[in-house]
Amino acid sequence: MSAWHVASAAELRAIIPERAPVVTERIETEFRTASGIQDRHGHCIAGVVLITAGYSAEGKYSHYLVLQVPLRIGDLSLPSGDYVFGWIRSEDGLTVKFYQAPTGRFLGDVQAKRDESIHRVESFRVWPPSEHSVFQLGRFTFPYAFAD
Repeated sequence: MSAWHVASAAELRAIIPERAPVVTERIETEFRTASGIQDRHGHCIAGVVLITAGYSAEGKYSHYLVLQVPLRIGDLSLPSGDYVFGWIRSEDGLTVKFYQAPTGRFLGDVQAKRDESIHRVESFRVWPPSEHSVFQLGRFTFPYAFAD
């Protein structure tokens, strides 16, 4: 895979919509929470917190994710596309549930664990593979890998 860097605000604005298309709704995004990485070919992995108050997604989805390359997250193989996910607290961390954004179809879940190596709390962050290869939600992370 090509070298990945933290995406700039301009790179994120190019792919993060102001209103994310989720099933039949267009849910506002909170751009200040946007995070992503980009390779030298312009492929991006990025996400943002959704402002779900007043939408049917409230309580089910909390984040919008754009993949321009396929990823493996836990047991999930996610092709390029748009996804939404939400989380619930579990005994050992967070259970993060993934859905297709266009259809709302449930795809599966992964476990996010408290990561003692990360000291800064972030509402959402995609770490470049050269540093951690994880998605961060608060103090919790779950790993990703590039699909073959």
